Amino acid sequence: MNNKNFNKGIFLTALGSFWWGFFGVIYFKYISFAGHIEVVIHRSFWTTITLLFTTFFFAKWKIFFNLIKDKYKLFVLLISGLLIFSNWAVWIYAISTNRVIDASYGYFIMPIISIFLGYFFFKEKITNKGKISIYIVIISILYLLFVDFKTIPWIGLLVAVLWSVYNLIRKKINVDTDIGLLIESLFIFPFVIVAFYIITQNNFNDFDISNPALMLILMLAGPMTVIPLFLYVRGVELSGLGPAGMIFYITPSLQFLLGYFLFNEPMNYEKLLSFLLIWIAVFIYLKDLYEKN
Repeated sequence: MNNKNFNKGIFLTALGSFWWGFFGVIYFKYISFAGHIEVVIHRSFWTTITLLFTTFFFAKWKIFFNLIKDKYKLFVLLISGLLIFSNWAVWIYAISTNRVIDASYGYFIMPIISIFLGYFFFKEKITNKGKISIYIVIISILYLLFVDFKTIPWIGLLVAVLWSVYNLIRKKINVDTDIGLLIESLFIFPFVIVAFYIITQNNFNDFDISNPALMLILMLAGPMTVIPLFLYVRGVELSGLGPAGMIFYITPSLQFLLGYFLFNEPMNYEKLLSFLLIWIAVFIYLKDLYEKN
């Protein structure tokens, strides 16, 4: 692999991960006053608009039209579209309700859950260290389940499962990330329009022509979703999945730090011990990735 391309890939992957973990949290936290329902609506709507623009800019319409001719892939993208919409909804709910730390828990364990799903559905081999990581994650969840049921970060678990299953389904059809996301967004688009119409008719909307500055801020939900995606995916193409998998942990690490130090979210001893177990599992997983690459 060309060192120049590899280094560029590492930089782009790190920048995408930093964007998700820092700018993404700060931005969606800032607009959370609009309510998580309207924020999800704007994220879905403006992501679709942004992807239509990038598809035009990068001249990918041929890929788009070839893909929509494949009924099987379209059906799979319908399912994955519902999954990613649910993931966005849960994550934004976590941001809006001061549960950033719980959301970070999900992104910490997501790659490890993906290892198990890859083994179960694709018969991918799991190394001994990979198995140990999975066992530790299970132990950390069971610990909270039996010690203090109320402290289980259900939002994080839901984020992890939704995102892992989403990645699993997308892997089965192997389509361009951005074009696939555009089709997923288009499936959701009609429901988003109806939902926005309903909240507007009931005067629950903050997005209003009388406040153009706020309109612009909410419209940024699209680029704030698409830009880090492009950075990360391009980084993976140049550096490979292994290194990108290690760098991705910038995202939940920043989320955790922001949740604890900036947003002053609570952290009891039971949850802290569970996180320590997760960090041990992550360390073992990253060491395994490093040794294989």
